[in-house]
Amino acid sequence: MARVEYSFQTKLLHNQHKVDPTTGAVSVPIQHASTFHQSDFDQFGKYDYGRSLNPTREALEDVIAELEDGLKGFAFSSGMAAISTAFLLLSAGDHIVITEDVYGGTFRLVTQVLPRLGIDHTFVDMTDLAEVKQAIQPNTKAIYMETPSNPLMKVTDIRAICELAKEIDAITYLDNTFLTPALQKPLALGVDVVLHSATKFLSGHSDVVAGLAVVKDEELAKRLGFLQNGFGAILGVQDAWLVLRGIKTLHVRLEQSQKSALKLAEFLDAHPLVEKVYYPGLVSHPQYQIQKDQAGGPGAVLSFELADEDALRTFLANVNIPVFAVSLGAVESILSYPAKMSHAAMPQAEREKRGIKNSLIRLSVGLENADDLIKDFSQALEFVCEKQLVLQQGELQ
Repeated sequence: MARVEYSFQTKLLHNQHKVDPTTGAVSVPIQHASTFHQSDFDQFGKYDYGRSLNPTREALEDVIAELEDGLKGFAFSSGMAAISTAFLLLSAGDHIVITEDVYGGTFRLVTQVLPRLGIDHTFVDMTDLAEVKQAIQPNTKAIYMETPSNPLMKVTDIRAICELAKEIDAITYLDNTFLTPALQKPLALGVDVVLHSATKFLSGHSDVVAGLAVVKDEELAKRLGFLQNGFGAILGVQDAWLVLRGIKTLHVRLEQSQKSALKLAEFLDAHPLVEKVYYPGLVSHPQYQIQKDQAGGPGAVLSFELADEDALRTFLANVNIPVFAVSLGAVESILSYPAKMSHAAMPQAEREKRGIKNSLIRLSVGLENADDLIKDFSQALEFVCEKQLVLQQGELQ
């Protein structure tokens, strides 16, 4: 019988772990065992110790590999555990070219930890291919992308960067957290290692911390598997099960959130109190066409600026629906302040150099009614307007 190739939406539910082969259960069993009995003195079974392999974690690793069109997936205790372990593929004396507009935790790792291991770096505007080429050194062994970037939503031309990396025999990493394989397939575009904070859209319910990595090359899979086992920052079985459950609804969640995000972005872009909106779904975005060519959509995260920090404080004090918190990609809309949350590890001078202002706020759009969110934002912005009028009147007196 010919194998039927299902759509991504269907594969979220109907994959190799659709049912448990032993019991027929339609939910992957949670296997808590930390160790496994071996019936043979000389040859151990597939599972021996929970750090090395666990059936529940393995199911998640299989599913994410299938969804990313990869060969092998790896589940870690957090997104940063996935990124940190993947960077251990490099050695002392190596050099990384990395996008300047990168998650604060990645910035901290690259600037404060990797140099102690003898791994150097150069930050670049990865939307400028000439700048990327200029940053390459004889010892450049990796190029690290985050696209769309956090929090300014810059879009990297993935194919062009991968072609450049292949010319110098460098490994390519890409953080696919914002779009997930539902919207972007980096491995198909030439990337070597895809990384996720599965805490975000993949699990989608603000109830788990997890990281994932996927590769398509067998040799790379062996190397990363060795590091996962050796470094030991593996995902626990309860959390693996929660991510598996969240993945089942990824398509419908992201589709709805993306529709609302575009509506919110257009509203904010037209509002007189909003200085600038960063969202690759807007035609005015400088990399709009690149995003359209390499991804299935712009995603559900956007950022916007108000006049100053005081205006932003007033807005946040009066907005009601979104939670104000660290993280993104959940069923509830989340407003996050990069300067003191996601990019707190980045010194102010570095943030300002990258254009991450104190008046910038990031919005991850959830599953609320978009019109309700617009009404809420409108009333909060009215408070900003009223305060500005009061200040102006005070200055005139």
